[in-house]
Amino acid sequence: MLLISINFVILINIKMKAMKTINPYINFNSNCEEAFTFYRSVFGGEFVQLSRFKEMPAEYPVNEREKEKLMHIALPISKETILHGSDTLDQMAAGFIKGTNYSLTVNTDSKGEADKIFKGLSVGGKVSMPMGDMFWGSYFGMLTDKFGIQWMISFEKPH
Repeated sequence: MLLISINFVILINIKMKAMKTINPYINFNSNCEEAFTFYRSVFGGEFVQLSRFKEMPAEYPVNEREKEKLMHIALPISKETILHGSDTLDQMAAGFIKGTNYSLTVNTDSKGEADKIFKGLSVGGKVSMPMGDMFWGSYFGMLTDKFGIQWMISFEKPH
C-alpha cells in the first residue's frame, strides 16, 4: 500500500562508474519551500525538480489545503550530491520530530542491486514501504534500519 504521507522521491539517477550515490532527504512540517529557498541562497544553483502534492495521480487523494505543499524538491549542491526535500502531510505531522526529519537515499544501478541493499538494510529494522514500481517511474522502497536510520532505496528505470 502506497503511503500518501511518504516522502515522494523523484530522484535523478547520477551515472557513476560502479558507485552508488547517497544523498540526504529532509522532511519539513509545511516550510520545505522556505527552507530550500534559503539553501539555494547558500549553495547557489537551481532546483532540478519541484513538484507539489496537487500533481499526484487521482488515485492518491490529497486534502485540498495541502495540495500546494511540496511533494518533492531537489537542489544539486555538487556534481555528486543532491539535497532532496518534501513537506509532511497533516496525517503524519504528529510523528514529525525536528532533528530526526531526514533519510538517506541510495540510488542504484539496477533493480537487483536495489533489492539487495533494501533486504540487507531491513534486517532487524522496519519496512515502511516495500520495494515496488512507483508512479514517477522509479523502483523504490523505504525502511528504518535497526539503528533507527531512515533509508530510501531507488532505481531509476530507463525510459
